[in-house]
Amino acid sequence: MYYKSLILSISTLLFSFQGLFSKEKQINWISFEELQIKQKEEPKKVLISVYTSWCGWCKRMDKQVFTNASLIDFVNENYYAVRFDAETKDPIVFKGQEYNFVKEYKVNELAAVLLQGKMSYPTTIVMMENLSQVETFPGFLEVPLIESILKFFIENGKTNISWNEFEKSFESTWK
Repeated sequence: MYYKSLILSISTLLFSFQGLFSKEKQINWISFEELQIKQKEEPKKVLISVYTSWCGWCKRMDKQVFTNASLIDFVNENYYAVRFDAETKDPIVFKGQEYNFVKEYKVNELAAVLLQGKMSYPTTIVMMENLSQVETFPGFLEVPLIESILKFFIENGKTNISWNEFEKSFESTWK
């Protein structure tokens, strides 16, 4: 009886470890609430992916872009990342203001503010450490393009070069 129990315990433990090790690497997506807490502890630039559940290009970006191992490592190291469903009905408090779902427009007010009324999905937004919005990139972004954008904002904080200068010398390293 003792051995059966021991074998069952060991097999359960091994099954649990298998689940831990088989998980794929992924971006550490956080909520707006977590973002504001983390920014106080350790400020970083912010990547926001605005999507909807029905958007085919959003799903494609999730599968083809946000699964890139190099992108995942870079984002997790240099950015806080927020996935934001533009049609969420949950109220969101961001920078001291509450944003709610607007039934007639089928959108959360925060999405309308962040996208400046140009409701296009997917849209990628980059913010600075102080949560000021820097740039909005509507549409599907291929890996080399999002790589250049994200690296530009990290490098720009160090070198203050223009996008044109950066783009001329940029070579993608992510496959």
